[in-house]
Amino acid sequence: MSDFTVRPARPEDAPAILALHRKVAAQPGGLARRPDEVTADYVAHAMATAADGGVNLVAVDAGGGICGELHVERMKVGIFTHVLTDLTVAVDPDWQGRGVGSALFRVLIETARTLTPPVGRIELWTGANNLGAQRLYERLGFRIEGRMIGRGRYPDGHVEDDIVMGLMLD
Repeated sequence: MSDFTVRPARPEDAPAILALHRKVAAQPGGLARRPDEVTADYVAHAMATAADGGVNLVAVDAGGGICGELHVERMKVGIFTHVLTDLTVAVDPDWQGRGVGSALFRVLIETARTLTPPVGRIELWTGANNLGAQRLYERLGFRIEGRMIGRGRYPDGHVEDDIVMGLMLD
């Protein structure tokens, strides 16, 4: 039995989601955003966008604390409304390697299959050097679809490619 559960995010989760994202962003390779870029406005926007046809999930530990969060939005252009995109997942460093990320993705995929209008595709990007994330996404059924050369530029000036990954639900 897991020592956490996954459920839809609620508005009252926003402060805990903000703290989680700041903690993860402070870890090397944790998130694309730096901790100072993770603001209450960022979290509110992510939650509102996910609520408008997307999905926002949290993993909650036995004590009620949030140990993981995932949000993804639905594209709004007519021919792309079957696509969930701009996916972000954050797992507390103390919880990494314990199945939280996998559980969030499994619930995302299950939820996406029930949405109206139907979802046919989930897409994401990950750093080319983030091989652990790529392996996780591939285990979940995502496939590498391309490479965006030099997409990320870090504060020290180095650039990293992004790997484009997609999962077809149809």
